[in-house]
Amino acid sequence: MSSGLDAEAILHRSGALLEGHFQLTSGRHSDIYVQKARVLEDPAATMDLAREMASWYPRIGVVVAPAVGAVPLGFAVAFAAGARSVFVERVEGRLELRRGFVLEPGERALVVEDVITTGGSAREVFEVVRRVGADALGVAAMVDRSEAPLDIPVRALVRVAERSWDPVDCPLCLRGVPFDAPGSRHLGGAG
Repeated sequence: MSSGLDAEAILHRSGALLEGHFQLTSGRHSDIYVQKARVLEDPAATMDLAREMASWYPRIGVVVAPAVGAVPLGFAVAFAAGARSVFVERVEGRLELRRGFVLEPGERALVVEDVITTGGSAREVFEVVRRVGADALGVAAMVDRSEAPLDIPVRALVRVAERSWDPVDCPLCLRGVPFDAPGSRHLGGAG
């Protein structure tokens, strides 16, 4: 059941959808970037998005988000659902539950992701949930910008259908257009 929320309008109003030449967190290049922090800085807008995402799944017991970017959204979805909020962190290259967080066998767990590009992090969190025996309900995302079908159940507020390229094949790079690398995992500036 949809509330009629216009999530795309919320993202546009907040300045979260940017056009240009960007290096994504995955390392790929794109002509569109989702600056999720611009919408997450607004608690009212974040809660509107979170209530919609929480409404998709009945009886959520716990929300699991990857650190650090999706933690605020995961917390908001958990609050809207009346559920616990936990997050996973990268330890020696793998996402793991830390800080004493535990998922109970059979506990209804929803993975919440902010922006899905390749699906790698969402898939990894989903597998953590399944590995510990919780009931993995699916992945709820603010934005799905994936290009290939994902092998996990994903539902997103907004689907951004844009292209992304390996840097060696990027037409914007080939034309000499400088890029911005706004993602948190990139060190250094634009190229």
